[in-house]
Amino acid sequence: MLTLDDIKRSPAIKTYVQSADRVMQAMKFTEHGFAHAGIASHVAAHILSALDYDDRTCELASIAGYMHDIGNNINRYDHAQSGASMAFTLLSQMGMDPDETAMIVTAIGHHDEGSGGPVHPISAALIIADKSDVRRSRVRDKADINIDIHDRVNYAVTDSELEVFPAEKIIRLGLTIDTRICPVMEYFEIFLSRMLMCRKAAEYLGCRFTLDINGTKLL
Repeated sequence: MLTLDDIKRSPAIKTYVQSADRVMQAMKFTEHGFAHAGIASHVAAHILSALDYDDRTCELASIAGYMHDIGNNINRYDHAQSGASMAFTLLSQMGMDPDETAMIVTAIGHHDEGSGGPVHPISAALIIADKSDVRRSRVRDKADINIDIHDRVNYAVTDSELEVFPAEKIIRLGLTIDTRICPVMEYFEIFLSRMLMCRKAAEYLGCRFTLDINGTKLL
């Protein structure tokens, strides 16, 4: 049975995570390397664990989170589908059970807001984990915040916390945005479709997704 530790130790997967991030750096995108992979992995598993899913389902979510962006090696366009294909090959070569492989590649293939959606619990958890990773440390060059809205919005986020309240069936993303760097409206300009996708993912998990920015509930 493959574990998250097995995935992290794989030389091939390490290479593809690093290489995908180099592609994103060359294209002036925010950080998509080990830090983002690690956060998506941890948060996806945390969401399902908090909602009382079994340990193996949570670990599969963590594996999907860790591998979800490797398709950026091929191209940013359709990277979810490319990443799913790469994950299928890698996990099959490592001997993962086909049923588990199927769940992971489906989650990866459906994590992008342009073409995907929540289709099973692992997929839903990955969507929320991926889209909620907004933070200053994703910005590679502070100079870019004046010319790129994605860098500016990420740099403006000084605090970010995703919380799950099982009893209330609420998944809450709380952000603190420095409005001297960007107005809250700029966040919605680039993240509205992603937040709506998170709402659908939370609903799939039987929960309500809420977004608080600077102490004000906006979703």
